[in-house]
Amino acid sequence: MADHTPAERLHGLDALRGGALLLGVVLHAAMAYLTLPVWPVGDAASEPAADALFFGIHLFRMSAFFLIAGLFGHMLLSRRGWGGFIRDRLSRIALPLVVFWPLVFAGIIAVILWKAALANGGTLPTGGTPPPPLTVETFPLTHLWFLWVLLILYVGLLALRAVVALNRSGLLGRTLDRTAGGAIGLWSPALFAAPLALVLSATPDWYAFFGVPTPDYGPVPNAAALTAFGLAFLAGVFLDRRRDLLKRLERAWAPLSLVAVLSGVAAYVATGGSAPVLEPIEGQAKVIAAWTYALALFASTFAVTALALRFASGHSRLRHYLADASYWTYIVHLPLVMVGHVLLADLAWPWFAKLAAVTFGVLAVCLITYELLVRHTFMGRWLNGRAVPWGRPRPAASPLPAE
Repeated sequence: MADHTPAERLHGLDALRGGALLLGVVLHAAMAYLTLPVWPVGDAASEPAADALFFGIHLFRMSAFFLIAGLFGHMLLSRRGWGGFIRDRLSRIALPLVVFWPLVFAGIIAVILWKAALANGGTLPTGGTPPPPLTVETFPLTHLWFLWVLLILYVGLLALRAVVALNRSGLLGRTLDRTAGGAIGLWSPALFAAPLALVLSATPDWYAFFGVPTPDYGPVPNAAALTAFGLAFLAGVFLDRRRDLLKRLERAWAPLSLVAVLSGVAAYVATGGSAPVLEPIEGQAKVIAAWTYALALFASTFAVTALALRFASGHSRLRHYLADASYWTYIVHLPLVMVGHVLLADLAWPWFAKLAAVTFGVLAVCLITYELLVRHTFMGRWLNGRAVPWGRPRPAASPLPAE
């Protein structure tokens, strides 16, 4: 019952994957202007509108990314087999994590020290509380945590594939496909939200405004992150096994979008978004926030997927280019965003002007370096699966993008 169309490139989902990564630049650029002091190079030009922008992007961005990663990952495994899949993922996911993490982390620390020196008259302050010792549990994955979580989910995908393959009668595969058919539809947000809501309700010291706790420290993702992103990844696997479900999802774009907006507003209120605080919530308020947020997360995830299928399914050279550039952009953007925050900190600009300057400035740097250093070189073959010769556009039927 699994329906694979290897020659088809899913342009809408490719664009959604790239858009989710590029929105990371906007998200991190907005963090300096939140009313909560959570950013190491924050800015005095903070506004509640920045809180709302952050909340809206953070609500669906990574779950949508992992849904697309599940679909493309299952597609890649079906096309290339175990050996090809493992080699590709080690080269394009594991190796970039190993190579770029030290560079990114060094850049982040350098900007934080620069900011501290500026605040101390040009020299680094002495004394103060020493940083906590670095342990396995406190190892900072930075924003590259998504690569580590992807590798964990790929192991789960291979395990699922092995179990299905060992069932020679095919009963398990047919059951999985029937399960996919029952899981994808107008009811998907509520169905997928239930496990996440239970986990969030049981998460100690949950800061509701920030939704799913980011698994950016240590090798073991927290239960809420593994649940949210694992379920989104599984939804992507379902959609690749049953390509007919993509049409079902596409047809539901309007009601899914309505549910996403209504539940998103409710989640913003329930999690304290109108007056966010850096305090965990407890009791009945926590339960309400957990269920509301979980529903909003999956409603918005399925809604943006349906919208991408409905309105971005045609080939666009611009969307295709940005999707290809998004992987490189997301890897290198965070230190650059922080540099922008430091450079603009003393300017008396409104927050939205600073946000726009940082966002477009960083995107410009990332896209220029992508064009000059990555797209046409060995790094293009490494990160995107293929280098494009100078002066020749990449064909529409190019290999699968890095997800």
